[in-house]
Amino acid sequence: MRRLLTLALIVLASLLFSACTAVAPATTAPSGAAAGDTATATATEEATTAASGGEAAAKDKFLIGMSQANKGEPWRQAMNDQIAAAAAQYPELEVVFADAAQNNAKQVADVENFIQQGIDLLIISPNEAAPLTDVVAKAYDQGIPVIVLDRKVNGEKFTMWIGADNQLIGKKAGEFIGQWCKDNSHTPCNVIEIRGLEGATPAKERGDGFREGIAGNPDVKIIASQNADWLREKAIPVSQAMFQANPDVNVVYAHNDPMGEAAVISAQNAGLDLSKIAFVGIDALPTPDGGIKSVMDGRLTVTYVYPTGGAQAIDWARKILEDKEEPPKTVVLETEQVDSTNAADLYTKYGGK
Repeated sequence: MRRLLTLALIVLASLLFSACTAVAPATTAPSGAAAGDTATATATEEATTAASGGEAAAKDKFLIGMSQANKGEPWRQAMNDQIAAAAAQYPELEVVFADAAQNNAKQVADVENFIQQGIDLLIISPNEAAPLTDVVAKAYDQGIPVIVLDRKVNGEKFTMWIGADNQLIGKKAGEFIGQWCKDNSHTPCNVIEIRGLEGATPAKERGDGFREGIAGNPDVKIIASQNADWLREKAIPVSQAMFQANPDVNVVYAHNDPMGEAAVISAQNAGLDLSKIAFVGIDALPTPDGGIKSVMDGRLTVTYVYPTGGAQAIDWARKILEDKEEPPKTVVLETEQVDSTNAADLYTKYGGK
């Protein structure tokens, strides 16, 4: 009996030892790891997560969507070119472009598509303010930084706006014309205005500013005003009709240089004496067919530098995405008046060849 009891105790001890051995691997370090490595790794992971606020490791590639109002204006193609050139300096930035072709619905769809692509930042130059406001707000509300370039949207749901002061440019143009009319003894001094796209904020601002500028000379009268949507090809028939209806014209104020150039062609075709008419434009691109060269060649009387802001947009995009810098809500770009006295120098200054 005693021998049977001893044997039973030995078997029981053996079973207990086996059970302990079976659970041991669940609490030991992985094969090849030193004692305490598991705890250290866990602690390091927790510290890393805490330090990054629970986010994944910093990105090294960023996708930027650029929604352009249209590419029919040379100035807008210049904007795209400057964005592409600036982004090429940063291999971590990739920019994809979309052309709305002056179609609000298409531009809304373009931005929606960018959101679906998972862009890291949106740059947009809106075709018109009101129709693009909601989709810009949608991107902004989803945490996508939004840089509004040149034209504006309504409200404040965007990260920053970059552009020139169109009201000021219009005012400077108006002041120039007010003085030009005095110098040339035009009483009255009849102006026809060729406006940009109605609904685009620069059209309103350039028109309002011009009226503010000419207010100092009561002899200046706007006798006709019509939209040509920023496009040279549309401004030719528009200006032809305006000259036919108003042959006694002293000044043409065009909201951009291509429309001003179109008015020059129409005035020539109408047999008017161009030497007695002042042609005013805005944009002043330093290209062979741009506004500065047009002043140098005597077609436009005066134009105003309207920077595209393309390089500045990429500079701020990088700061926002990589440096996590908080940008100012508004960045206003400087303008310059281009006339016969400084056109050649400004052509060189802005890189004309």
